[in-house]
Parts: sequence; C-alpha cells; structure tokens
Amino acid sequence: MKPVFEEIAAGFFVDSAYRERLEQMGLTSMEAVFAFEGGDRLHKANLAAHRSRVRFELPGGPAAYLKRYTNVPKRIQLNNRLRHGGRTAMCDLDRRPGEKLAAAGIRTPKVIAWGAEWDGWFERRSFILTEEIAGGVSLEKQLPDCLRTLHPARQVQERRAFLYRLADWVAAVHKTGLCHRDLYLSHIFMTGEGELVLIDLHRAFCPRTTAGRYRLKDLTQLYYSAPGQTISRADRLRFYLRYAGQKKLTAADRRLIRKIKQKAWRMADHDIKHGRPVPFAE
Repeated sequence: MKPVFEEIAAGFFVDSAYRERLEQMGLTSMEAVFAFEGGDRLHKANLAAHRSRVRFELPGGPAAYLKRYTNVPKRIQLNNRLRHGGRTAMCDLDRRPGEKLAAAGIRTPKVIAWGAEWDGWFERRSFILTEEIAGGVSLEKQLPDCLRTLHPARQVQERRAFLYRLADWVAAVHKTGLCHRDLYLSHIFMTGEGELVLIDLHRAFCPRTTAGRYRLKDLTQLYYSAPGQTISRADRLRFYLRYAGQKKLTAADRRLIRKIKQKAWRMADHDIKHGRPVPFAE
C-alpha cells in the first residue's frame, strides 16, 4: 500500500502510519527534529559539516535513521538545482529517487517523514527519516551462501541464478533513467527473504545527456567492490551479458568492458597509494 503523507507542520510531512509514534517522541516540528539529541550518532570521517546522521528506536519499533542538513553551501544548492531541474532540498535527493525506483518495483529504505525550510531561493535546513531495513545486510558484508566459495559443484546453478537476478536488478535500476553514482556492494542490501534493497540514494540522478558515462561509473563501482577471491572472471562475464541482454559480446560490449577494467585499475592505484584494500584484485 502506498503511504499517505500528512503535513503536520509547515514543511513537515509524515507517513500517517508513523504519526502517533513520532508524536510520542515529540518529533512533530522542524524545531523538534533539529533539537533532538537522542539515539546514536553515526559519524564518518568524510561526512560533510552540513550533514549529520543518527540512528534511534521508534516507540514499539522499528529502528530509524535520521539525516539532517543545515547551512548547506550555496554552490551545492545551485548545483542541485541545475542537476535536478528545479528547486531541490537536500532531503529531496534521498526521497525523490526512491519514489521513482519504487514505481519500477525496486525497493529502497522506507521514508517515514521529511521536511524542509527555505529562506527565499535557498534551503535553510531539511531532514529525512527512514526505516531501518529489517534483517538487511549489505552484499559487501555478507554475500549469499552460493557465492561464498568458488564454484562448488552443487551450488553452480544457485550461484548463476543469483548473478542473473542481480544483473536484472541493476538493469532495472538503469532503465528508470537513474544512475546511482555510488553503486558499490556496500549500498546493496539483501533481506533475510533474499530481497535486494538499494540504499544511499543521495547522489542518484537522471542524467540528461551523459547517461552512458554514469552507467559506466555504476558498473565500475560494482566491478571494483566485488571480491576477486569470490567472484570469478566467468561470473563477471555472465553478469555483464545478462545485464546487457546479450548472449555473446559485441565489439561495443568489449569496448565498454575495457573501460570498466581501466577505470577500476585507476581507482585501485589511488587506493593502494593510500593503503586501502582493493576488493576486485584480492
């Protein structure tokens, strides 16, 4: 069932199914959301100063993630307007791609509430609250059992079936016109039921004239993050053929695969220089 969002305060929208739980916590206004100091702060070294992330439990569950944006540099806001074709709050960068993907049957984190305040042309602050993916684990942390060891005879069929399902899923994402721009295995979750979920949509957008460039970026990130000790060259070829809808490689496919490999090794050189692991080369 499609969620129904209510505007319970100026610029503050909440899924009606969660309204009572947010009211119990007093999270019913922009002021309350930005004054909230509960939960666990999730800090990353590369997290921009205008962003913050918090995880906390809603009354009676589930756990939720709160992203808050304040004092976003104007150059970033202007770039968002140009890239997305109109007024775009930072919370919209997480929310709108999810709506587009949901329409195509691709699951993303469920939005509980969101809101934005404006000062003329520019955003003053905004937030988005999403539900934690119950039982979800990223493919970076835990690949399916059929992929954990290299080609045991009894798992070959299951292994190929998963690779084909993942390829179909990535192709479906790209068919919406969206490119994720951060499509590492760390951003693809799998639930206990085996459903794939795409997270961290903040950089996703629909490129008007450079879709090929950004699809290449997505495919390279997938290639790069797939561990070499687990995902064989044959696996990667099967994945690509399924993604491209081909039975054998064309000259154009071979050119694209060369570009993917070249780009992956450029990324690897950078990470090796900084002492970071290179998953596909391990």
